[in-house]
Amino acid sequence: MVMAPEVDKRVWSKIQNVVVSANIFATLPLEKLAVVLDNSDYTPETFPGLIYKVEDENLSFKKASFLLFSSGRVICAGTKSIKDSKAAVQHVVEDLKDVGIEITKKPQITVQNMVASGSVGGKLNLNEIVFLFENTEYEPEQFPGLVYKLKGEDVLQNITFLLFGTGKIVIAGAKSEKEIKESVVFLREQLIDVGELEG
Repeated sequence: MVMAPEVDKRVWSKIQNVVVSANIFATLPLEKLAVVLDNSDYTPETFPGLIYKVEDENLSFKKASFLLFSSGRVICAGTKSIKDSKAAVQHVVEDLKDVGIEITKKPQITVQNMVASGSVGGKLNLNEIVFLFENTEYEPEQFPGLVYKLKGEDVLQNITFLLFGTGKIVIAGAKSEKEIKESVVFLREQLIDVGELEG
């Protein structure tokens, strides 16, 4: 889903991936689940969790993947909204109930990370920005994007941006759609303040 433009039509953001963790308040027998759940993989010698994928083209979260742990902890990735993440976790709970796992409590879900793509609405000179902003990394011989980590910005302190010369950006570390929108506005204001973008 494309969020409303932050400043003008050239400035936008779109969620690409949401990662949530959930406690489903049940002990999970992973060896048994690996046998009875289709689209699952369990190799305890290399990883302690069971990998489970939902494969149903009719679901809004059809690309969701899960890590299930014996403790009842579940990690869900691959959705494009918090709403879809919650629906995907509930879907897994129903799948587990269908194979005999007793789950009586509602899952406790926490957003861990949201990744979005977007644009600041104008071209960027990354060679200048690397010297104007703190907490940046830019090695164009290895990767064409500039990494910019927000630190000390109260609400947005966990946000990391990838900036590209075209003005396209990737936002990681957000916990809500609001944080994504606010971070794009914040970045744009910083770029305008240092003369790297026209207002």
